[in-house]
Amino acid sequence: MTDTTAVAGEPEVKVTVERRGHILMIGLNRPEKRNAADFDTLQQLAVAYGMLNADPELRVGLVHAVGEHFTAGLDLKDVGPRIKADGIDFVPEGGVNPWQVSGEVMTKPVVIAVQGICLTLGIELILASDVAIAADTTRFAQLEVSRGILPFGGATIRFPRAVGWGNAMRWILTGDVFDAKEALRIGLVQEVVPAKKLLEHALGIAERIAAQAPLAVQATLANAHIAVRESDAAAEEALQPSLVALAATKDSQIGMQAFLTRTPAEFLGR
Repeated sequence: MTDTTAVAGEPEVKVTVERRGHILMIGLNRPEKRNAADFDTLQQLAVAYGMLNADPELRVGLVHAVGEHFTAGLDLKDVGPRIKADGIDFVPEGGVNPWQVSGEVMTKPVVIAVQGICLTLGIELILASDVAIAADTTRFAQLEVSRGILPFGGATIRFPRAVGWGNAMRWILTGDVFDAKEALRIGLVQEVVPAKKLLEHALGIAERIAAQAPLAVQATLANAHIAVRESDAAAEEALQPSLVALAATKDSQIGMQAFLTRTPAEFLGR
């Protein structure tokens, strides 16, 4: 079902949420503004991410956008005046910063599907997600330097790591526009598909992830986060304890039985 009330309690729904089995569809819903993110959008998106993180029945998130464009970036007219001496805080209680630059990370994987224009915080949402699919007509730009600010949603940290220093600086420091072919070449997105097949294809990937043992998926994601945020050594130290914990789960038994009988596994998340 689709939630028809605002995620953060606002009368206007700027971020939709819809459950499809174990998948939470999260939709940017301000198409008349090319999905530019005002303060309400940021709050509602944070609440949607918090919902994904907290609900044990949800195994993966799929972020998409209503309308022709993914996002034109920040609505600076609305958000700009809210940037105070200590920055900006838009995450309500129970929410999670979708850009994961506050120390808290997502425990569930996120697939993202982008189309049209994907500017600034849209690229940073890709970088904070786990699998990114782009329509072949998508245009990207990390253009904060053209607005007199810097990327503050993680691009300075994750963009060089994801695509290499030179590839990242080519686009971060110029603010130039690049296309889906270039995004695929440098590794910003994992696949490029025809625009009319974008959501269907991204949903298929989300469904494949959701079909796996959820505790194993979450443990795998958590260990990768440890390696990136702490060190390889810390991730290595956590591997065996995680393996022992997973081996004791019901899903491990289900997975082994499915392997032995060559039948599909129906995982329970316990």
